[in-house]
Amino acid sequence: MDKKYCGYLCTGCGIGEVLDIDALSGVTGESKIECKTHQALCSKEGLDLIKADIDGGVNTVVIGACSPRVMTQEFDFGDDKITVRINLREQVAWARGEEYNEEYLMELASDYVRMGCKRAQKQELPEPYKLETLNRRILVMGGGVAGLTAALEAAKAGYEVLLVEKEDKLGGKAINWRKQFPTKAPWTDLEEPMAPALVKKVEANSNITVMTNTEVARLSGAPGKYEVTLKPTGTTGEWDAPARVTVDMQDKITKGEMPDPNAGIKPYTESNPEADKVGAVVLATGWVPADVSEYEHLGYGKLKNVVTNAELERMAAAGKLTRPSDGKPVESIAFVQSPGGEEHDKDFPYCNSVTSMVALKQAQYVREDNPEAKAYILYQHMRTPGNMELYYKAAQNNDGIFLTKAKVLGVSEEGDGSLKVATKDTLLNSDLELKVDMVVLAAGMVPTTANEAVINLAYRQGPKFLDLELFDGYADSNFICFPYETRRTGIYTCGGVRKATTLEETIDDATGAALKAIQCLESADRGVAVHPRSGDKTYPEFFFARCTQCKRCTEECPFGALDDDPKGTPMPNPTRCRRCGTCMGACPERIIGFKDYNIDLIGSMVKAIEVPDDDEDKLRFVAFVCENDAYPALDMAGMRRHGLNSLVRFIPVRCLGSVNMVWIKDALSAGMDGVVLLGCKFGDDYQCHFVKGSELADRRMLNIGETLKSLGLEPERVAVKQVAINEYDQVPAIINEFVDAVKELGPNPFKGY
Repeated sequence: MDKKYCGYLCTGCGIGEVLDIDALSGVTGESKIECKTHQALCSKEGLDLIKADIDGGVNTVVIGACSPRVMTQEFDFGDDKITVRINLREQVAWARGEEYNEEYLMELASDYVRMGCKRAQKQELPEPYKLETLNRRILVMGGGVAGLTAALEAAKAGYEVLLVEKEDKLGGKAINWRKQFPTKAPWTDLEEPMAPALVKKVEANSNITVMTNTEVARLSGAPGKYEVTLKPTGTTGEWDAPARVTVDMQDKITKGEMPDPNAGIKPYTESNPEADKVGAVVLATGWVPADVSEYEHLGYGKLKNVVTNAELERMAAAGKLTRPSDGKPVESIAFVQSPGGEEHDKDFPYCNSVTSMVALKQAQYVREDNPEAKAYILYQHMRTPGNMELYYKAAQNNDGIFLTKAKVLGVSEEGDGSLKVATKDTLLNSDLELKVDMVVLAAGMVPTTANEAVINLAYRQGPKFLDLELFDGYADSNFICFPYETRRTGIYTCGGVRKATTLEETIDDATGAALKAIQCLESADRGVAVHPRSGDKTYPEFFFARCTQCKRCTEECPFGALDDDPKGTPMPNPTRCRRCGTCMGACPERIIGFKDYNIDLIGSMVKAIEVPDDDEDKLRFVAFVCENDAYPALDMAGMRRHGLNSLVRFIPVRCLGSVNMVWIKDALSAGMDGVVLLGCKFGDDYQCHFVKGSELADRRMLNIGETLKSLGLEPERVAVKQVAINEYDQVPAIINEFVDAVKELGPNPFKGY
């Protein structure tokens, strides 16, 4: 578009008290941008000033005032306008410190104004990516409580649902439970399972197509245009999808009032695949019991009367509890919550609060079947969060339920088929031997994604979710910040495949996942990002004429948004993209960019910084700052009047993964004395919104260190620092530590060239 610019400087909130506004107005003039001032741009009068100019033809607005993280609605002038925000309040006026240098502060503000003007000149309006046709059907994988709930919630919102279950009936594990945890006050009484009622609701809903004995053989495409290939459970190929049969239709078929529409369906063959169309996926494939056979001293797999909690639940649902070895009515059971032994002082793998509460529930079964029976719960940790603490207390008050912290040394069989459980380190401070009819081991809840591909993605990066070891196989992409979201945009998890949940929690989980799937579809329809840059209209554009097929973009994308053709040329899938820019940072040829965020734009902002070459005290540093954690931390430091070093210029970036090494090289070759990258925590406790950004940036720094050495520059002039969003009180010291380290090295030898 033909741009018409106007700049606006706010003098309120202390900005005009510490900065020479007239001098800053002159800085915008260097870029031939007219500048106006106002004492409160966010006020009605200030906004009217800007809107009047927009009515007069201004379409590119540069605002020097508060942080771009605040007043977002006030300074939103429409999708057809470019608005650039310059942070003169939180990161200049409020971050000056108690003893500040007026000259240095003005130089800082002037550089920010120059960078803002340059951004306005380089930035373009994005055009959203629109699919030619968008499929709003939602695939729900798994027919347990999570899948049933997700299907019902999506259907109630008016969306068609394809529900696929690999077993021959719906309901999942919960369909075979005797009772479920309490869901209402007084939180002490077990309740009838909800699964059967959910099954009936799903089967009666005309918006839901149910396919049992079916698995997903392959999922290809992207949000809004997925193709799902189905196969019968246990086979290696696919089959023709049967016709939709409602409850009313099935009744008429049974009575002979109408023909069966599936009577002539083609039989399964390897060469007869059937692909269905969907727009988003809810993954509700649940969990499987953990393998406890490795703990030989507990006897599982060798002693018939040693079972897992999952096995006991099935036995309880079938009737009164009896001993597996001989059918004798159970009079006592020991529930073992941790492996014990001399080497194990932790719980079984994947144990959690749910397995603790299962032990309490099943102990109650023992008492229901035989009021004289005894249940012993031997634990290292008992976890009953929230209202379930009341259920725990009720179990403690049950005369036949005994709980003690204990280490189980071994389980052995007696001559009459009973079991002897040897323990030590109990709460009684003494060793204890129990003679019981059965032993129940608390097998943990392993997500199905931990052991198999489950969804079989036809993606460049493979059929599985990547790096699931970060969360022990759970499929979330960021468990803390973005629940339900996986590393694959458009695919959302709930229930046991996401985390260990009670049925009540599972319902909340499934509702959230269904809403995420709906949000994804509607965002794809509008051509915008769904998360975490929700509403972003930009997407990466490629100049393929210069592509060398190095594959770095396809390999480093945290979300598998890029496939490639047989030659290795990237094949973008914009609706999969989360707009992090990692591909842009990875590209050595610099052929990837966004309309409002690209190599030239940020590089031009770096070059807009004035680097004094005649004053050794005026070193210059540029900091590329993650907009998700580090930049808010800087803002909060300023809000609390913590001083930020005025020698450092902060440039927000979408993610450290988007930082291209050319920006660092350009900064140093221009005479900058140091470059620091401030990003999210990475590693086991990562906090990166885009999963791998900070880690990738840190890895790239190893390579640039060699380049700096070849140029005669110290690698210490470039650093990556991890900053959590709540470390606003530490970030000034982190920055000063880096600045002081570079000062020890002296000025950049390229200064002045």
